[in-house]
Amino acid sequence: MDSLNALLEGFATALAPQYLLYALFGVFIGTAVGVLPGIGPAMTVALLLPLTYSLDPTGALIVFAGIYYGGMYGGSTTSILLNTPGESSSIVTALEGNRMAKAGRGAAALATAAIGSFVAGTAATLALTFLAPGIAKLAVQLGPADYFALIVVAFLTVGALLGSSVPRGLVSLGLGLLLGLVGTEVLSGQQRYTFGIASLADGIDVVLIAVGLFALGETLYVASRLRHGSVRVIPVTRGWRNWMTRRDWRRSWRPWLRGTAIGFPIGTIPAGGADVATFLSYATERKLARGNARAEFGRGAIEGVAGPEAANNAAAAGVLVPLLTLGLPTTATAAIIISAFQSYGIRPGPMLFENQSGLVWALIASLYIGNVMLLVLNLPLVGMWVKVLRIPRPYLYAGILAFAGLGAYALHFNVFDTLVLLVIGLVGFLMRRYGYPVAPMVVGGILGPMAEEQLRKAMAISQGDLSYLVHSPFAIIAYSTLAVIVVLGVWLKRRKARLEATAPDPITASLPAWEEVDR
Repeated sequence: MDSLNALLEGFATALAPQYLLYALFGVFIGTAVGVLPGIGPAMTVALLLPLTYSLDPTGALIVFAGIYYGGMYGGSTTSILLNTPGESSSIVTALEGNRMAKAGRGAAALATAAIGSFVAGTAATLALTFLAPGIAKLAVQLGPADYFALIVVAFLTVGALLGSSVPRGLVSLGLGLLLGLVGTEVLSGQQRYTFGIASLADGIDVVLIAVGLFALGETLYVASRLRHGSVRVIPVTRGWRNWMTRRDWRRSWRPWLRGTAIGFPIGTIPAGGADVATFLSYATERKLARGNARAEFGRGAIEGVAGPEAANNAAAAGVLVPLLTLGLPTTATAAIIISAFQSYGIRPGPMLFENQSGLVWALIASLYIGNVMLLVLNLPLVGMWVKVLRIPRPYLYAGILAFAGLGAYALHFNVFDTLVLLVIGLVGFLMRRYGYPVAPMVVGGILGPMAEEQLRKAMAISQGDLSYLVHSPFAIIAYSTLAVIVVLGVWLKRRKARLEATAPDPITASLPAWEEVDR
């Protein structure tokens, strides 16, 4: 009942006119960036970080949550109508959704994707509502050694599982940890890795790392891979009566529920996020299909759209569980949202539900509101979203670079910050070019200082005894879980690779025209 009462108070805040406008703005921008290939929620949140300092923390985080959810919705539109996923998690949707569109059933594919996203997003947010407070209460009892163990788990799992190569992921994590160490050491007051530059005495702002890697570096990479050509859109029959037949409803509701059950738990652990969840959902629906439905797989089965899209949005809500309760990011976008919290002096973690209760519950309530807004935006206005693809790409990417530069300068009104942004952006471009994941670098920059703080506290309590780090049952369980998560993550990634190889349509055919897959 406490959670329910707190949620109702959150709705009282989130339904205020200004917060409704913030939510609408967030889901609108999120849907737009989900439609555009190469411009995902992580880049958009990073880009808007410096530009939202004028908002109060509740308003800014409602905007970012709307962008996150909207990006999950928007990717399905171009997957179905253009065979060009706007998000990597929408690749599976293109397999069956585009074939449905070519067969004249694009409206049904878009409807089951939107309604499935709404059902899964609402159900997963409901699970978040009642699960997160309990986890937070347990996490309050953790000591420094326990929290350090959790951060180590986050380091190694994110470094090992976000990307195609474990060594490259760990190298990226190491670079992030190095950036996190730059600045003045708290206890001794000594400067580290500043090279005598006064502007580095306070460290490198996490916002600069996020914007440099996800806005500047990613834009340069996407623009360098861009191929020119006309956009051919499959027309969609207008009118709500053409969305879904009774047979479509009967074939979709079970995949929606199964996709939710698959996506939410996978989203809560660093095992690949929505990408893995959508592939597992697709494999499940293909395996459970019988009769004519089984024969339709590879030719436009509605189950192959309903299940993965539900898993995609359920995983998005699952990611918020460790983010809000433990302060641990399991995806790139979650890492950027953590930096948004930190920019307002708020630390996500066990005490968040006590110290910032009003903010957290308003944020959770806005997720329910955002889901309703997204359903309205995605079904009737699908034609408008497809037209977004006709924006000239040079103008689009030039605008992103301009916003990134202005945002970096606006942090401290210091030209040096803009130079740091440029260096980090070039590093991000080279990392993407040579197959190094950038998300572990951001996680290292965010969690590195936190890990150092907890380690110093643990060593002070134990008077330098390293065995104190593994003395508690929780720490032992955390390190044991680390091994399980790594093994599970590797198994999931291998299973995903096998599904790619056996899919009815090669995955590479469903990738955006600007992207090449490194095998």
